[in-house]
Amino acid sequence: MNATSSRAHTIVAISFTQKTLDGSGQSMTRSSVMNLVDLAGSERADSTGATGDRLKEGSAINQSLSTLGNCIKALADQSTGNSKVVVPFRDSVLTKLLQNALGGNSKTVMIAALSPADINFEETLSTLRFADRAKAIKTKAVVNESPTDKLIRELREENQRLMEMLKSGGGEAVSSSGSGGGDGEGSEEAEERMRELMKRNQEEMEAMERQWAEKLAQAQAESQAQIRDKEAVGERRKQQPHLWNLNEDPSLSGLIVHFCEPGSHTIGREAEFQLRGISILPQHATLNNSSDKVTLTPQNGAKVCVNGREVVQETLLNHHDRVLFGNNHLYVFDNPKAAAPSPSPIPTFEAAQAELAENSGVMGLLGDKAKSSSAEDMLLMDDLVKLYPQVQEANAMSEELDRRVRFELVLMSPQGRGLRENEGRTEVYISLTNLDSGNEFFWSKDKFSDRKYLMRDMYQNYMEGESWKLPQEKDPFWEPADSPLLIGTCHVYLQSLAYLIEVAESFSVTDFRGEDQGKLEIELRPCDSEWRELGEEFSEPDDVIGQAINFKVKLNKGHDLSPKYAAYYCQYKFYLEDEFTRTPEASKAVNPQFKFEKKYTFKPVTKQLMDYLQNSYIIVELWGRQKDSGKKSSKTTKELMQGDKPKQGAAGDSRPAPAGPAAASAEAKNLKSELDTLKRKSERNEQKIKQLQTLVNEARKSGKDVLQVDKVDKILSATAASSAPPAVNKGGKGGAAAAGGGGKSGSSATKAEEKRSEAMGKSTSAACSIQ
Repeated sequence: MNATSSRAHTIVAISFTQKTLDGSGQSMTRSSVMNLVDLAGSERADSTGATGDRLKEGSAINQSLSTLGNCIKALADQSTGNSKVVVPFRDSVLTKLLQNALGGNSKTVMIAALSPADINFEETLSTLRFADRAKAIKTKAVVNESPTDKLIRELREENQRLMEMLKSGGGEAVSSSGSGGGDGEGSEEAEERMRELMKRNQEEMEAMERQWAEKLAQAQAESQAQIRDKEAVGERRKQQPHLWNLNEDPSLSGLIVHFCEPGSHTIGREAEFQLRGISILPQHATLNNSSDKVTLTPQNGAKVCVNGREVVQETLLNHHDRVLFGNNHLYVFDNPKAAAPSPSPIPTFEAAQAELAENSGVMGLLGDKAKSSSAEDMLLMDDLVKLYPQVQEANAMSEELDRRVRFELVLMSPQGRGLRENEGRTEVYISLTNLDSGNEFFWSKDKFSDRKYLMRDMYQNYMEGESWKLPQEKDPFWEPADSPLLIGTCHVYLQSLAYLIEVAESFSVTDFRGEDQGKLEIELRPCDSEWRELGEEFSEPDDVIGQAINFKVKLNKGHDLSPKYAAYYCQYKFYLEDEFTRTPEASKAVNPQFKFEKKYTFKPVTKQLMDYLQNSYIIVELWGRQKDSGKKSSKTTKELMQGDKPKQGAAGDSRPAPAGPAAASAEAKNLKSELDTLKRKSERNEQKIKQLQTLVNEARKSGKDVLQVDKVDKILSATAASSAPPAVNKGGKGGAAAAGGGGKSGSSATKAEEKRSEAMGKSTSAACSIQ
């Protein structure tokens, strides 16, 4: 399964009609249907990782494929002579649609898609068995032709056969009559019967041909009448003010025309100009034509937009004005007598939708990007224009069905979705708010589109007076309160680990709107091979390459988080990990205790890893499960919507929405991390200077003027596990020995010592003199 998978079976039916002349010169019609079927592959939930709606879709797909397999098995059994087998075509919609293709008058070809990978062995074997059963089905196809043509052809053939029998003396008829061994009287009776039969056949053929001719003439007359009506409408459109429809499909635009004759005209469900659908009232609006000046007046608070702006009072319509009634009925007003001398561009559906989106404030989500011409920003604007009317439609259905939810458009940057800046583009999401509890959820475009079709089915049943209420788990407007919700993210820079310096801070959690949602207490602790935390030393990154590095990542607890969540958990990916590392769920509100720790060991440290530590960060995601208060307001959905203001960063909100954590400046966070690392290095250096000063002071007190290099090196070493100052060698003899053995000490120096000696000069002694 991939991100663009439709997760559906697709059936394309192509109808063929062939008209030919038979042997007698009569027209004959043959018809056939070709079904092109793309079956969605079966899938295992544990391998795809599907959840929520995708999991339900996968389950439905597997169930329909299982039913198809049962039908194929039953048909194969019938082909072997077992006529008692019942084929379960009615067990699924898929098999109902394919009933004729599988077991009727048809020829069927199946192409099985297989995977050569060994990890898909079970799926491949199952597909091969499926195809093998399908191969056992035997169908018998015959030519399809029109029932009328077929009957006429059969009558002609019958008459032809009877004529041939008469010419041959009617012997066949005589023998079949069973009268007296073929005497003359029986022969005459048989001939008379044949003539009567031929006469009736001829009369039936003439009646059928007459009916066919009458139907053809009637159809031609109706076609001519439609052409005349269309021409008359075209002439009226050149003279009278009128409204004509705009449709997403250009071929369907202009097919509906309402003429505004002088006087008043009503628009609505129960009006002169009838409109059906969401948010259309029985008396929705009134058109008034006075001396070819047409005004539009909304009725009873009905939703009417002119040129993308909602109107609430009488409005004069101008030539080529765009008028929206409710949420879906989009029209263009034409007034030929008021048209400009030079023809203006004809309004298009896309331009009208863009106009509606712009005037609604939804384009304000883009900020400065609204004026951008980059491909990415153009895609974003296109998504907003397409989704805005769909969101409005969903809100209208929620209002009429009293589903107590509100939908809004929001933009989420890659950082706001828990990704890095270069891992995607800003995308449009749909925010769903439960108007009773205030819980908020975010749906992707695909999820919203899937749910919207189910909402339309529910609304259609409601309009037709059928049972429309569904169980909660099947309600397209419902989202469980305990669905995981990404609260926000924080970036933990790893530069300190490259210097083997610990990090222990409270990091701010920022949501996709750029708002602070609380803090997470996180630690990065470098350790030795025994997992003891290192002291106050630090190391240069180049010195760590090729060595082993051990450290712990600790997620301790959260601070000042929202109390509306019943449980929290964190997750992150480190370095080359494909799967998220996830903490256990913590149920304590406001300040949850995670107490999570994970150990990491890398041996040896590569340059790639060191570059990652120095220049990158881990994104810690904070997720929560919201509480379900169970309370329900006495207000209707419409009243709740009117009192509920759009959230910051949603369509309709006048405040500019930040792009997510990037709005807080990732560069500033990176600089802060570098400054913190430098500060810790400076503190450690000051500590080492103090330790060296202590060592010098103790040596002076003991009357010694020489320090051993290894004692000093324990302080300067970046990888020592202990931070305690080394003891001073108080014996003069030892000091002299150290001084005298300078040449030998260089051969046994560590890599760090060699680098330090090289930096200080080749002639540096292995002992330090106190100046």
